[in-house]
Amino acid sequence: MPQELRGAQDDFTGAEPLYAFNRRIVDATADIAAAYKPQIAFYSALGAEDQLVASIRYIRERAPAALVILDAKRGDIGNTAEAYAREAFDRYGADAVTVNPYMGEDSVRPFLARPDRAAILLCRTSNPGAEDFQDLLVDGLPLYRRVAERAAAHWNTHGNLMLVVGATYPREMADLRNGASRRPVFGARHRRTGRRSRCDSGSRPGRTRRGTIDQLLAQHHLRRRRRGRSDP
Repeated sequence: MPQELRGAQDDFTGAEPLYAFNRRIVDATADIAAAYKPQIAFYSALGAEDQLVASIRYIRERAPAALVILDAKRGDIGNTAEAYAREAFDRYGADAVTVNPYMGEDSVRPFLARPDRAAILLCRTSNPGAEDFQDLLVDGLPLYRRVAERAAAHWNTHGNLMLVVGATYPREMADLRNGASRRPVFGARHRRTGRRSRCDSGSRPGRTRRGTIDQLLAQHHLRRRRRGRSDP
């Protein structure tokens, strides 16, 4: 956050710093952004959940075609997962939420129960410690591949499940795209540059209340072409 906004009010009357900062970002990107992904920890650590609510409301006003992804990486037993799902979808009104699949199917199902909302499952992440567990072999395949296979075969009933795959692992990403599943790979990010790779949609794209993921990305690229931009 810019130094001038820390602990200070912005030009927006009554705006708090996080909200004011987010408004600047949304105003600058509303016509080109396919999605916004606020990380909940930075709000809850400051007791600033109200600023997250206000920020998402502002996204809806300024960029109604964009998805809102709540980056929460939730994962817990069934009834707790249900509460986390209500938090993401009812309290914050997110279209999708990042989910940790380590505890298995019952910890993921509540996030997939609503056909018009999506779960984005951690699969092959880009952090340095990812290989500690994700590369362990399970019946001859690395664990992240088993996660992808299980998700595709058993969890994606509504076609609203996606995977997070780090762009620092292009070979693994190619494996997942070409043979592991039939669902979108979303949120691939280079951990050093922060640049996203292309989003790849499977043959059963998830559907949110703003339409299919394929349609959203198509609209996004069309807007960029109209502005004379060719980069993804």
